[in-house]
Amino acid sequence: MSYNSLVNIIIGLGNPGVEYVNTRHNAGIFLVDRLASLPVDQSDYGWRKFYGIMTCKFPDFILAKTADYFMNESGNVIYDIFRLDEFKNITPSRPPLKEISPSVSIGGGQLYVVHDDLDIKLGEYKIQKGVGPKLHNGVEAVEKALGTKDFWRIRIGVDNRIPNTEYRIPGEEYVLQKFSGEERKALDEVLEKITDEITKTTH
Repeated sequence: MSYNSLVNIIIGLGNPGVEYVNTRHNAGIFLVDRLASLPVDQSDYGWRKFYGIMTCKFPDFILAKTADYFMNESGNVIYDIFRLDEFKNITPSRPPLKEISPSVSIGGGQLYVVHDDLDIKLGEYKIQKGVGPKLHNGVEAVEKALGTKDFWRIRIGVDNRIPNTEYRIPGEEYVLQKFSGEERKALDEVLEKITDEITKTTH
C-alpha cells in the first residue's frame, strides 16, 4: 500500500475496557471508529494492534486509539504512533517530538487529537489548533509527549449538565458516566458533521 506524502494522523483519546464503552470520556474513540468504518477500496484496512495502540491506515491518514493505555497515559499513544514505519526515520524513538517542526507537521501532514470536552455543550464541537479545555488529563499528557501545544484538537462537547445547580456532578465523575439514548443521538449527529469536515480536510 502506498501513502500520500501528506499523511495525517488522527488520534482518538479515551479509556480501554468494556466498562468505559459509551462513556463521555471516550468521545474521541467514537469518532475514529466512525472514520474507520468509512467505505474504502484498499487491502490494508481494519484495526490492528501495534504495541499499546490500535491503528487503521488509509492512503491519506492514519487513525489511532488506545488499546492498553488509560486517558492519563495518552502520551504513550504518541510514543507508539511514532514507532510506526511511516515515521521512524523522521522522529527520535523517545520524544518530546517538537523537533519534527514547530507546528508538529508529520511528513507534510498534520496531527489531530480528538477528545471529549466539558467546556463545550453536548451537540457542539470545535476544531482548533493550540486551543483546548481548561483541564483534560489526556490532552495534557499528549502536550507533554509532544513538547508543544501547537497541534490540531477536535473538541467534542459532552456537557449536558444543568448549569448552576447545587448538586452538579463533578467533571471527573461526569465524564465516566455513560450517554443516555437521547444524548447518544445528539453525539452521533455531531460525529457525522465532524466526519464530513475532517475527511474533506485530510484529502
